[in-house]
Amino acid sequence: MWIYEKKLQYPVKVSKCDPRMAKYLTEQYGGADGELSAALRYLNQRYTIPDKVVGLLTDIGTEEFAHLEMIATMIYKLTKDATVEELEAAGLGPHYVSHDSALYYANASGVPWTAAYIQAKGDPLADLYEDIAAEEKARATYQWLIDMTDDVDLQDGLKFLREREIIHALRFREAVEIIKDDRGKKKVF
Repeated sequence: MWIYEKKLQYPVKVSKCDPRMAKYLTEQYGGADGELSAALRYLNQRYTIPDKVVGLLTDIGTEEFAHLEMIATMIYKLTKDATVEELEAAGLGPHYVSHDSALYYANASGVPWTAAYIQAKGDPLADLYEDIAAEEKARATYQWLIDMTDDVDLQDGLKFLREREIIHALRFREAVEIIKDDRGKKKVF
């Protein structure tokens, strides 16, 4: 199903060590509205979505894994040269104690990722509206992350991700219209 290219979807650059920003980015790594949650949500929902839009969920779910890889790379680059003292000052002391420099699926507050973040109702419209909301929440989070850093290299990658969230929300809106149109064509007695 997948073909992996040994390159990121978009180049990730950072201009400085910044553990504080890395901590904030974990929200998009293991948070409720982050990339892992989105990828798993869409790839799960595709089993109860009409054939006309199942490919959309597969495509976007797969792309979310590429975004997860970008976020992981950003976090790694922002912390790779950090001292224990810098990690602790950024609020990453508990993470360091439990995981050293390993990535761990948790949000920016340190709460571990949970499957409860994944919504799947089984009704195509309900699920697609949930997906639109998830993309809009991710878009907002990326904007706030952009606002939190003065690293123009990091901002570049975050802007790319923010724009992809906008495209995904638009594509999900198109899918809603397709499903509504199909429902309107069915005769109800």
